[in-house]
Amino acid sequence: MTSIRKWQVGESLPEVTLAPVSRLDLIKYAGASGDYNPIHTIDDEAKKAGLPGIIAHGMWTMGNLAKLFTPYYEEGFVQDYFVRFQSMVFLNDIITLKATVKEKGDKTIRFDVAAVNQHGKEVIKGEAVFSLYE
Repeated sequence: MTSIRKWQVGESLPEVTLAPVSRLDLIKYAGASGDYNPIHTIDDEAKKAGLPGIIAHGMWTMGNLAKLFTPYYEEGFVQDYFVRFQSMVFLNDIITLKATVKEKGDKTIRFDVAAVNQHGKEVIKGEAVFSLYE
C-alpha cells in the first residue's frame, strides 16, 4: 500500500465499491445508530411517505465513505469531514466511494470525496481533511 503522504494533487485513492445495499445492512445500522425511522426498513412505510421503496440512512452512506481512509490511520486521522447529501440510496444500489487529493500541505491533505451509485449519479459529495502525524 502506498503511503498517503505520497499522493499528489489530482491523484485519487483506490476506489472502494460496496456490496449491493441490503435490507440487513439498514436494519443493523438502525440498531447501531438508534435511527428507527421506518422509511429505512419497512417498504409500506416508505411508500406511505411517497418513496418508491426503503432508502438507506444518509449517515450510513456517509460512514461508509469515511472508510476510504481506514488503511491510512497509522499515518494520521480524519480531522474534518463534511458532505452534502445529493440523492437517495435504495436497496440493491451499488455504491462506489471516491477520494481525490484537492490540496496538500505539510501537515494536512484535503480531499474531495464522493459516493456514486451504479448509474454514475453522485449520492454524496464533500471534503475530508486528513491530518498527518509528525
